Amino acid sequence: MNAKSFAFDNPSAAIDAIAAQLATVTETEIVENCHGRVLAIDVVSDRDSPAADVSAMDGYAICLDQLTANNKIPIAGLAQAGSPPPTMVSNSVARIFTGAIVPVDADTVLKREDTEEFADHIRVSQNVLDQTSKGDHIRRVGENAGAGSLVVPAGKLVSPAVMATLANFGAATSTVKRQVNVVVLTTGDEVLPVTSTELKPWQLRNSNQATIRAALDAHPWIKTVDARHMKDDLTSLTRHLETALEEADAVVMTGGVSKGDYDFVPDAIAAVGGQVVFHGLPIRPGKPILGAGTNSGKLILGLPGNPVSTAINASRFLVPLLRKIAGISSWHSTAMMGTLQEATFKKVPLHTMLLARVLDDGKIELTASKGSGDLVALGQSDGYVCLPPSVNPLDASAVGPWPFFPW
Repeated sequence: MNAKSFAFDNPSAAIDAIAAQLATVTETEIVENCHGRVLAIDVVSDRDSPAADVSAMDGYAICLDQLTANNKIPIAGLAQAGSPPPTMVSNSVARIFTGAIVPVDADTVLKREDTEEFADHIRVSQNVLDQTSKGDHIRRVGENAGAGSLVVPAGKLVSPAVMATLANFGAATSTVKRQVNVVVLTTGDEVLPVTSTELKPWQLRNSNQATIRAALDAHPWIKTVDARHMKDDLTSLTRHLETALEEADAVVMTGGVSKGDYDFVPDAIAAVGGQVVFHGLPIRPGKPILGAGTNSGKLILGLPGNPVSTAINASRFLVPLLRKIAGISSWHSTAMMGTLQEATFKKVPLHTMLLARVLDDGKIELTASKGSGDLVALGQSDGYVCLPPSVNPLDASAVGPWPFFPW
């Protein structure tokens, strides 16, 4: 497969092209705990935030015009979070704590550290008064959001941070998109269940199924409705794929996507009416990868069967495409940028994804690997680094920074 035969010259273009063919989940459900799910409707504030003027500091609520430098100023009230504010006494201050409602007649909050404190009064220097303005250290009612304002848009994935916002506005129980249904189909006559104990030298445990299941199970917005293994038989594979497409929004397959005599996945996809968007990309590992869609907008993704290739391309291709189906507004994968400790790679004319781990100093170390079947190297990695084609490891710039995708 030469460079001229590739439909796309980079992974991102291929991902965008197939994403454009996919249907987004529209069905919704109401859940009590929506953490990890995709919001189906906009969430608006049910009241002002803050609901009243509140203090941003521990200190003293004051009426600035009534303060005189270096005089004894009586403490005549206490404002605590969770309690209604006290009534201000003329020419006095009220002790106030962070988050407490500012008394009606107070216009400023003085920080404790800007005062000289005594049991029943405070003193304030002229220098502090000169640097104080009305409204200091007061968070105004509605400054975060007014009642009825949009606080979290539909399509947002509910992270712990988003969960805090929803809880604050009484929306912890919310309407979310239903989960994306996925079927995992692994292939290969040589592949046995992971529970197998007596294997012949030519047999392997099904690490690919375990890899993909783990990648999917990490996301509450995904539901793996089935995971099954098939022998290398076109009739059986076609039947299983047809059934899987009836059950799921997406089907991910491993193995059988290349040009060998027993690589039946392309024929099975054609038999069920799949429309191939790409078959082969200029990437390593995963060059034979196959992406197809159906008339109803479902995804069929065929990953090469080598374990490292399966793991990397499930991360690079499968998960973001499922995010697109899920209706997540920011569905593209976001890489962190990392600098290599050392450029210990070969120059190749492909987009290369190399196993790597993060060191204590934040730099990235490439994981020594014997190839796409090296499960030991895979298990010792923290993710993978993406290099553009033909990077010369001898160049000073070869250490990056490069995109790094953690598992």
